[in-house]
Order: sequence, then structure tokens, then C-alpha cells
Amino acid sequence: MPLPIFYIFAAMMLTGGLMVVFMRNPVSSALSMVLSFLGLAGIFIGLNAYFVGILQILVYAGAIMVLFIFIIMLLDVKDEEAHPRKGIALTAGILIPVVLLIQLAGILVSDEKSPSAPALSLTVAAEDYDQNSVIYKKLSGGSLPDIHLIGRKLFTEYNFPLQVIAVLLLVATVGCVALSKKSIAQSDSDKGTNAPDQG
Repeated sequence: MPLPIFYIFAAMMLTGGLMVVFMRNPVSSALSMVLSFLGLAGIFIGLNAYFVGILQILVYAGAIMVLFIFIIMLLDVKDEEAHPRKGIALTAGILIPVVLLIQLAGILVSDEKSPSAPALSLTVAAEDYDQNSVIYKKLSGGSLPDIHLIGRKLFTEYNFPLQVIAVLLLVATVGCVALSKKSIAQSDSDKGTNAPDQG
């Protein structure tokens, strides 16, 4: 990835993250997170991780952000009110990023001393798969079939956790719809009881 393009996407990601923190409107903060996700997806694609980059756009910038905005609208979040412990929150908000930067600097300094990853031999990796499979053919041809490898892992070794996560997401969706209907019905009944008699 060319260095100027990396800096553009990194600036996009950091700008979106800062806007999430400093925007007072919750909807604006949620939409700023989309900008951060797009910058991160650009970095992934620039590192040839196309599958992860597309997932970052489709899943995070698409589906999850729609869910966030739906919940914000459902909860009817008001503008931020003055909090009596604002000084403590501001101190923690400055101290935690400083500690994170110190840790990051320590990792970057020790990165030169860390051992490099061994070279990936695609031909040796192809021997673990059936010769008629797409994975074997692509590995033998010198390309890495990351989508097929992730799908194979998910639906063989991690099939049960995948099904559990699907059930949890379904339960959460049904619960969210049930709670929203209950709150709408309750607000309608409150309006009916508070309405003046017409007789």
C-alpha cells in the first residue's frame, strides 16, 4: 500500500473516532463511527485483506450501525446534560489515552527485536485438503483462498458457536421489537388517560 494512501485512510479513521467522542448529538456520533469504519476498511483492503475489508463495510458500517441508530431513535436519547462529576470524567478521558500511547510506544520500540513470522508455504498447506476442493487448487496455484478457509473453519470446527451466536442475535432482535411495541402501547395508554373528557 502506498504510504500517502495509508495516511489518508488513517486520518479518516482517527477523525471519525475523535468525532464520535466530541459530538454531542448521539446520531452524529453514530454516523461519525461509519467514517472511522470506512477508513479502517480502506487500510484492510490496502493490506490485501479484501474479505475483512468488505466485511468491515457490510457488517459494521452497514448492519451494526443501522442497529445502533435504531436503538438511539428508540431510546430517544436527549442532549448531554451537565454532570456533577465532569472533572473526574475529563481526567479519566485524558489519562487513559496517554497510558495507551505509552503502551503503544513500548510495543513499537520492541517491534524490531521481535522475531519475524515464518514464510508461508502454500504448497505444503495444500497437502492437508482434498485434491478436488477449491482450497487445494488455489493453494497449489499459489493463491490464498481466505474466504474458503474462513468458511471451512466456521462450518466445521466452529459450527456450534456460530449457531449459538445466530440464536442470540435472533433473540436480541425479537426482544428489541417486543420492547419497542410495549413502550409505544404504554405511551398511547398514558396519552389516553391524560386526555381531558370531552363530555
